[in-house]
Amino acid sequence: MKLATWNVNSLKVRLPHLLDWLQQSQADVVCLQETKTEDANFPRAEIEAAGYQAAFAGQKTYNGVAILSRQPLQDVQVGIPGLADEQKRVLAVTVGTTRIIDLYVPNGQSVDSDKYQYKLKWLEALADWLKAELAQYPELAVLGDFNIAPEDRDVYDPAAWAGQVLCSESERAHFRALLGLGLKDGFRLFEQPEKSYSWWDYRQGAFRRNMGLRIDHILLSPALARRCTACTVDTAPRKLERPSDHAPVIAEIG
Repeated sequence: MKLATWNVNSLKVRLPHLLDWLQQSQADVVCLQETKTEDANFPRAEIEAAGYQAAFAGQKTYNGVAILSRQPLQDVQVGIPGLADEQKRVLAVTVGTTRIIDLYVPNGQSVDSDKYQYKLKWLEALADWLKAELAQYPELAVLGDFNIAPEDRDVYDPAAWAGQVLCSESERAHFRALLGLGLKDGFRLFEQPEKSYSWWDYRQGAFRRNMGLRIDHILLSPALARRCTACTVDTAPRKLERPSDHAPVIAEIG
């Protein structure tokens, strides 16, 4: 099974890229973030023509998540249970025996902002929920844009980003707490090239200069981690005209 996550930064704009990528990658399950598409406008027909079923939760202009799967989607859950949040950031489905959770974690804006405090509370609620999900689903995969670079090696310039949003110690502590539940960072199960990132700003020629951060992750339960044979970042879509600022991350489960 090939699992993927991709923040497309507007499904309407990036739909041609996505459809081409689905054909090329042959991914079995794809978690999308920042679809920025109301449910009534979701391109269901195009996705189904590409061979995928879809579950989605969207809103106009901001946020939005979707899960595409070649197999039937069951037990669809929108949002984190018990967390009052109108923003469409979380979607969970069951595919076969595997529970798939798609996340678009709040950005946090800046460490001295209310949005940062919202992010930390959101992450705390997430951990509580994932603990329960892990107990219920031995095969659990959590994919998405976490808006957290877990370690300095996940940042092109750690000194410049030290203490900043996406790289602050509090955010990283919350990420470690997720790993503390037993989840494994799929990318770090393998030797990886140095300076491997999944997001590059549109400004300053950041992609060309590889000024990036690794903030898109695939976390796997122990049962899935043992069967994971590869986890990579596909930078090819980032090289296209009018690309998303994120690249897909792919995990292969044997």
